[in-house]
Amino acid sequence: MLILPLSALAARRLPIASTLKMALAWIAIFVVLMIVVGNWGRVAPALQPIADTLGISDQSVSGSTVRIRMAEDGHFWANVSVNGVQRRMLVDSGATTTALSTDTAEAAALDLNESIVPTMLNTANGSVSAQRATIGTLNIGSIQAKDLPAVVSPAFGDTDVLGMNFLSRLKSWRVENDMLVMEPTGQ
Repeated sequence: MLILPLSALAARRLPIASTLKMALAWIAIFVVLMIVVGNWGRVAPALQPIADTLGISDQSVSGSTVRIRMAEDGHFWANVSVNGVQRRMLVDSGATTTALSTDTAEAAALDLNESIVPTMLNTANGSVSAQRATIGTLNIGSIQAKDLPAVVSPAFGDTDVLGMNFLSRLKSWRVENDMLVMEPTGQ
C-alpha cells in the first residue's frame, strides 16, 4: 500500500529532504491507520459521539427502545456502560450468562471474590474456569440492568458478552431487517 504514494513522490523529482519528509508522513499515516484497525474494539466506543453526531451510529435510542445495527461480522455489538466504564459488548442469545474479560471487570471495579470456588463453564471453546461477580449497573442507551450476575475469566480474552440473563430482563427483544430491537420493561 505504500508503493503507490512513495512512487508518486519519486516521480515528482523533489529534493531528497522534501521527499523524505513526505514519505515519513505517509508512513506515519499508514501506521496510525493500522493501529486503529488493530484496536478497533477499544477505539470504537471513543468514536461513538462523533458517529452519533453524524447520524451514522450502529446503535440508536428512540424513546426507550434501543436499536443496534448488525455488524459486518454478522453479530450485534452494543455500546454498554458497566458500572460507568464504556465497553463494546457482543450480544449473544446463545450465552446463558453475561461474561466479562478480566480487564473490563477490573476497570468496572467488580468484586471477584464473591465466590471462593471458581465456576466451570462449558463454552464453544471448551471448559473454562471463571469467577462469579455482580455488575452493579449496566446501561445500554435508556435500558438499565441492576445487580446483573456475570462471570469473569482471562480465557475470554478481551471480549465481553451480554448473555440471556440480561436479555431475559427486557420486555422484548427481536431482530428486524438486520437490526436488533430491545425494549425495556415498564415502558
